[in-house]
Amino acid sequence: MYREGFTTTVSAGALAERLCGRFRPGHFDGVATVVTKLLLQARPDIACFGEKDYQQLQIIRRVVRDLDIAIHIEGVPTVREDDGLALSSRNAYLSAEERRIAPALHRTLAAVRARVDAGASPQDAASWGGGELIQAGFTKLDYLEICDAETLAPLATADRPGRVCAAAWLGKTRLIDNVPLKGAP
Repeated sequence: MYREGFTTTVSAGALAERLCGRFRPGHFDGVATVVTKLLLQARPDIACFGEKDYQQLQIIRRVVRDLDIAIHIEGVPTVREDDGLALSSRNAYLSAEERRIAPALHRTLAAVRARVDAGASPQDAASWGGGELIQAGFTKLDYLEICDAETLAPLATADRPGRVCAAAWLGKTRLIDNVPLKGAP
């Protein structure tokens, strides 16, 4: 994939500086670079990316648009266990007790969405949700934010499409998840 002396990279821009990007500097530039290389080499008509990593999906959409790569990027809904936990290879690192707690992430995000849909401010709903995750047994919260569905900028009011996004820790395992606000993609 990378020839000897390879130096060119793709910058993921401002989308990479929010949410997970604050905790993983440079990660999304690497993703943007390798995905760009793969898309240009394979030249598919369509590429599907999971919505579980919604930030990554939006970054890839932006790269394709900004670099005029002739491909359609399709978001694929998150696949979940029966209890709501998003499927992830990271789930294998959860202890039995952590696995029991883990579905609270999705339940809490859905409850945050319901609060916003009922008229709560995004800030108040997100603050409430963060407390709920800690109370449920999550050991650390990197973020729980309500963002504009396209730009990932904080959403002050629910007057445009948005996503409730979170990254939370159970022991040594970092889980991410998100849900759309009503009317959002």
